[in-house]
Amino acid sequence: MADLVKNFEGTIEPGSLEAEMISQLDPDKLPGHVAIIMDGNGRWARQRGLARVQGHKAGIESVKATVEFSARLGIPCLTLYAFSAENWKRPASEVNTLWSLLREYLQKEMHTLQEHQIRFRAIGRLRELPDSVQESLYTAENLTRQNDRMFLTIALNYSGRLEIVDAVNRWLEERGGEITEKDIEARLYTAGLPDPDLLVRSSGEMRISNFLLWQIAYSEIYVSEVLWPDFRGMDLIKALLDYQQRERRYGGILSHPVQSAR
Repeated sequence: MADLVKNFEGTIEPGSLEAEMISQLDPDKLPGHVAIIMDGNGRWARQRGLARVQGHKAGIESVKATVEFSARLGIPCLTLYAFSAENWKRPASEVNTLWSLLREYLQKEMHTLQEHQIRFRAIGRLRELPDSVQESLYTAENLTRQNDRMFLTIALNYSGRLEIVDAVNRWLEERGGEITEKDIEARLYTAGLPDPDLLVRSSGEMRISNFLLWQIAYSEIYVSEVLWPDFRGMDLIKALLDYQQRERRYGGILSHPVQSAR
């Protein structure tokens, strides 16, 4: 367990509460895939009398912290829900700000992705995004293609229901006839990734918001009361410690201790 603390040398104080909590994590029981619904930017801004876009800007700092923290822990796959297909209903100025923040993040954090050997990928109906955003996504995917320590997936213009529709339509175009679960899984946006072991949602809301509907069939769910702009490594540790105390059932009668399949 001490090995995990060593991964944070120079970033956290030895003997601090954060270091103590990290030392409590069992590295053999870390989830192979963590998915996060990043919620609460708007409320965070409203509580401070700020415009919603200020909440999104603050939320980017949480993205940076969570990605790097997850990489240092050695979590193989991290998927973040950034923009749903329903979010187009927001004011155009807010949506445009989100795209600007995304492009800025990809440009400024490329060194972090490379340093920690993080492979970047975006999922969703990406062809409906502005050309400049698609170009930034393609560039980031191409530059990190050879990285193999962590797989970072950002869900953009994403809908769990539409993902299943798109998977079925792809299958019909390719083959036709009777369809199986494996046929759908192979054509989901996340094909090739393991299903999430743990789904985390910030802001205390008890909803999955049309996120990874197929993939989270047996995921453990953890809801944090913390609004996303305030979410940091300590909050992720709390979710992981809670996860490691659970017994996973996978729909069966018998249960067994948490153990990620990697």
